[in-house]
Amino acid sequence: MLATKIILLTGASRGIGRAIAKSLAANGATVILLSRSVPDLVSLYDEIVHAGYPQPSIYPFNLCSATLEDYDDLRRNIEKEYGRLDGLIHNAGILGDLSPIEHYNIQKWYQVLQVNLNGAFMLTQAAMSLLKKSPAANIIFTLNQISNQPKANWGAYAVANAGCQTMMQMLASECENLTNIKVNAVRLAKVQTSLRAQAYPAEDKSQLTKPEDVCQDYVELMSATKRHLNGAIVDVIAENLEILV
Repeated sequence: MLATKIILLTGASRGIGRAIAKSLAANGATVILLSRSVPDLVSLYDEIVHAGYPQPSIYPFNLCSATLEDYDDLRRNIEKEYGRLDGLIHNAGILGDLSPIEHYNIQKWYQVLQVNLNGAFMLTQAAMSLLKKSPAANIIFTLNQISNQPKANWGAYAVANAGCQTMMQMLASECENLTNIKVNAVRLAKVQTSLRAQAYPAEDKSQLTKPEDVCQDYVELMSATKRHLNGAIVDVIAENLEILV
């Protein structure tokens, strides 16, 4: 479904990102694996290559501390190696504190917004010129249900999620006249990840959706089968899937 496509994936080394990377590669995509954890990226690279899928690229990158020059270097390196991007998937995220706003640690607040929201903005901006060179490009944001249902004590994580949802919808509107770029989101609930384990340490993990079970939605949004969608949110709730436009 994704043969010849070049896709940049953030948060690629673990959890949902790792599962998405393998699913994209299994469907023929060349994946640029972006994460701050080099050992995890190397092991993922080895898994993909040993499976006989297209050779990915590793790009160590810290969204929390990256400068504007780092983003520009990323753009230049991708352009030099591949000449374009066919897809960008925003998946990286950190939880931060579960704390009332009154007592929320200010440094932690900045860190969460930098990784989850500002990083998505700066990476999107840096990638736009590369995406415009693709005949059919896609940008996918990963959201949590908290973006639509804010709860007490979810702090910067909830704010960043809501911000990403708004950014996706604005960007989709801005790209309506750019017929080669589609912008959508996958909104997840109750997926077995380390981030969710931090938020719900006593939860029965056997009742959660596995990361591998949500990957098909990303593959389909990256493929020709969902090219009619722009500004859509694909809600993945356990085994049920509903598309909201």
